[in-house]
Amino acid sequence: MLPVSVGVFGNWGAGKSSLLKLIEQELDQDEKDWIVIKFDAWLYQGYDDARAALLEVIATALTEAADGNASLTTKTKKLLARVDGFRAMGLLAEGAALFAGIPTGGFFARSVGALGNAADGIENQEEYENLGNTVKEAKEQAGGLLKPETNKSPPQQIDAFRKEYGEILEELGVPLVVVIDNLDRCLPTNAIHTLEAIRLFLFLTNTAFIIAADEEMIRSSVADYFKGASDRHQIDYLDKLIQVPIRVPKAGVREIRSYLFMLYAIDHRLPEKILEKLRDGLEKALQQSWKDDPITRQDALVLTGESEDSTLARAFSRADRIAPVLANSPIIHGNPRIVKRLLNVVKMRSQIARRRSMPLDEAIITKLVIFERCVGVKATADFYRLVDAEQGTPTLLKQLEEGDGQIPADAPKTWTDNPTTISFISEWAQLEPRLSGVDLRAAIYLSRETMPIGAYVVGLSPVGREILDVLVDTKNTSSPTAEKLLNTLPLEEQIPVMEGVISHLRQASDWSRKPKGFAGACLLARHSADAAKILVRYLQELELGDKPPAWMTTLLKEEQWHKDA
Repeated sequence: MLPVSVGVFGNWGAGKSSLLKLIEQELDQDEKDWIVIKFDAWLYQGYDDARAALLEVIATALTEAADGNASLTTKTKKLLARVDGFRAMGLLAEGAALFAGIPTGGFFARSVGALGNAADGIENQEEYENLGNTVKEAKEQAGGLLKPETNKSPPQQIDAFRKEYGEILEELGVPLVVVIDNLDRCLPTNAIHTLEAIRLFLFLTNTAFIIAADEEMIRSSVADYFKGASDRHQIDYLDKLIQVPIRVPKAGVREIRSYLFMLYAIDHRLPEKILEKLRDGLEKALQQSWKDDPITRQDALVLTGESEDSTLARAFSRADRIAPVLANSPIIHGNPRIVKRLLNVVKMRSQIARRRSMPLDEAIITKLVIFERCVGVKATADFYRLVDAEQGTPTLLKQLEEGDGQIPADAPKTWTDNPTTISFISEWAQLEPRLSGVDLRAAIYLSRETMPIGAYVVGLSPVGREILDVLVDTKNTSSPTAEKLLNTLPLEEQIPVMEGVISHLRQASDWSRKPKGFAGACLLARHSADAAKILVRYLQELELGDKPPAWMTTLLKEEQWHKDA
């Protein structure tokens, strides 16, 4: 199939890098010799031109492969020197790409001043020679690294590079495979430059490119780089570059379950031989999943040699319970990286709990961490406020578990304003272990490091929470919605809500403009003298210099509560 370009597509964390590693392992074990080059596009971002960096990595690998062959080494070093020449004439890099038939958008934007009347690109050899003065300074700065072939235009030099590369590979007699990863993490310019460099090698003998990327990310980069590119052009760009697209499939319940078994086994520090035995058994079971039932928890445990009453057995049992939620949740969506991150959070909290002698089982922590990830900050904050208000055992949990997941009518609004959230909470409530009757105050204490500043205010009712959310989003003091809601705020929650608004204001770093939420604080101060005192004290603590910003002076001048203070 050589030459060929293969695209490994998938979302962030889907397993693209793992698949690349598996491909590299297969090539290493193959009887046939291969030159395998791994290029991390993200690594060079901000330090080097992505196109020159990729060319240099390939030329360097060929030089190493030619070691011991004097004539071939001379050719590979010449190839490497040519790359340095391209880098020295960086201003013309995209012009060269245009000559070679490579679409590029940045050339005109960055070179129009230098090109003058050549805004339609470099049309011929004469135009190229007229640009000599423009790149003279760049060549001098290159310190004589390479004396470019001044009688050759960029397209001629590109052709020479391709010809020399092809001759070297033919003489080596070994296929070259370039594995490119982490394009997802690159800025649009860097991603496109890397892909443009790949085009230089397309259709050259004995060459394969394997490119891992998020398809949507590449299309977004194309749209950003080539201003005005239509949806069709975005798709065409990738289709012309990738000959064989492979999409990493979403992990299902069986895959996530097996993944959890492996993660738990690794965490329990089983010997490498036992881990290999378990991995082999799980892989064989997955290979037959189209016709056989999944491997049982007991059979998986037998592969480890652990007993039914061991800690690992309890962890495998937990994997059985949570795998369907992790695989089917629209938030987690069976993403292996998210699953691993969740388990890392669980492990961290479990270790803190042990050090502080907190009576918390890892299964409880796991269940709460999944809840936090799948319902979001506000719904989690509402739940944890109920835990605080009811001494660790909210009635709502008991109603949920006894009602087969039916969400009570008095549940927080954040639990019922989205069908996806409703569905998740109903399923989550039925997961073991049951939490009703368990004092969860220690668990939510551990979770607070994951909650943003100002999102967690102890003891607020759902009404207080709603008013706090409105106030921190209020932009002016004539908001009828905020005024109406403040009339329903209980007296005992006026000060806690003001403290919540101030917690939000503490995040503001630029006071030259009125931060969002300041108007809400003023509205609350109008309604409550006690809350006004809290706000006045906070304003006195602010280090705004001798003179507060003009907007603040104007606003406070009209506020009676501030005059009274």
